[in-house]
Amino acid sequence: MPAISPARKAAFAVLMAVERGQSHSDDLLRGKAVNALSAPDRNLATALVLGVLRWQIRLDRQLQALLTRPYGKLDSVVLIVLRLGAFQVLHLDRIPAYAAIDDSVELAKQAGHRFASGMVNAVLRKLAAAPRSDEKLEGLKGTGFSPYINPAKSKRALAPEGSLPEKSVAELALAEAHPAWMVERWVSFYGLDATRTICRQGQIQPTLAIRIVSPGGEDELAHAGIVLEPGELLTAARTVVSGDLTSAAAFLEGRVRLQDEGSQLVAELAGCGSDLLDCCAAPGGKTLILAERNPAARILACEISFPRHEQLQKRLAYLGDRVQCRLANATELAEDSVFDLVLADVPCSGTGTMGRNPEIRHRLSLVALSRQAERQRAILQAALRAVRPGGRVVYSTCSLEPEENEQVVAAVLAATPNARVIPLESRIDALLSEAILTPSGAERLRGCITPEGTLRLLPGAFHTDGFFIALIERTA
Repeated sequence: MPAISPARKAAFAVLMAVERGQSHSDDLLRGKAVNALSAPDRNLATALVLGVLRWQIRLDRQLQALLTRPYGKLDSVVLIVLRLGAFQVLHLDRIPAYAAIDDSVELAKQAGHRFASGMVNAVLRKLAAAPRSDEKLEGLKGTGFSPYINPAKSKRALAPEGSLPEKSVAELALAEAHPAWMVERWVSFYGLDATRTICRQGQIQPTLAIRIVSPGGEDELAHAGIVLEPGELLTAARTVVSGDLTSAAAFLEGRVRLQDEGSQLVAELAGCGSDLLDCCAAPGGKTLILAERNPAARILACEISFPRHEQLQKRLAYLGDRVQCRLANATELAEDSVFDLVLADVPCSGTGTMGRNPEIRHRLSLVALSRQAERQRAILQAALRAVRPGGRVVYSTCSLEPEENEQVVAAVLAATPNARVIPLESRIDALLSEAILTPSGAERLRGCITPEGTLRLLPGAFHTDGFFIALIERTA
């Protein structure tokens, strides 16, 4: 039996698990099977999984044109084999087409679809032979091949900046492999140019951002050969330009932490208090920042998921009695008027994180948005009950959808007369004066404040995920 590349075999297994809804690609790519691979195979498996998921809509259209029965339903195993091969043929110019095709044929056979292997071979060979001018990415940039590539330093050959060929929502959706219904919504909310940027950010590997926790952490990384650049927004943030962060002692021992700079900003905007509540705390990155900024505070960190609660407990254990981890549904909190500050970073659709979670575009539906919004309103209402008069609630999501953001805040405020939005410009000014924000970051953030005083970070505005943040005061 011919051997299949370990990276391709692992990528196929991950893609099948994602297709069957068994787990998320991010979790699977950090699982035991992928971690057991050599570093080059691990990087290639990551590139293949994320690349296929990012370009799936466009790959399916390109494959469909080459099938004898274009609208016939393919078995999911065969379809994933075809997508995996097509992505390599079209987008990875460092991989010979014959290697991608041969392994795809063998994958079909070993997965129990020997009858379909001839079709896989024929379709991928046609794809490889077809003329194309700009289908391949430059090297492996934007595909996820290197987890440490800095998108700010890379060129996208597939859709160069300044080249705006898309004249309609349908063309943009297909060009950037996003669902047309999703793109149409974003165009109506943010305009075509901003939507084009959002979609393109969803097709590249996100910037790898870290937080410097201990003063010597940055020097340790430099000595380990890891090249850093300053963060765009926060003085404690850095961007990894090159080097293997995950093998560095400073990372393994917690002196630096992986965390998107927008995620760090949410916790920084929360501010100070003596009694703090983190409603939806796992995985704990924002809770840790709250603890760092409020060293004398008592913090309650709630999490509804048992496995995530266990992970949260382990991560926060070194803080001792300062932080209590509770397995709890944030909508059912019994506390009333107890806390000075509540962070409600609520579960959401995650459409602001499409670059790192590309399968969201294939799973999300309008019905799901409505369900999310119902839960989000309940969490925000519970948070406002839990905070003392004069205390504040930070409501945040990593969603781009108004149903989960402005509409949630508006609905809860309409039902809660003793609450009001505090414009975030005052918090930005305070963080600048405390040297938490960089001067350029503060200036640029002011331009992201909405007329209602909330903050909206769209993908592409900074090298961050997309976020919505509102600061709400309970007045009585």
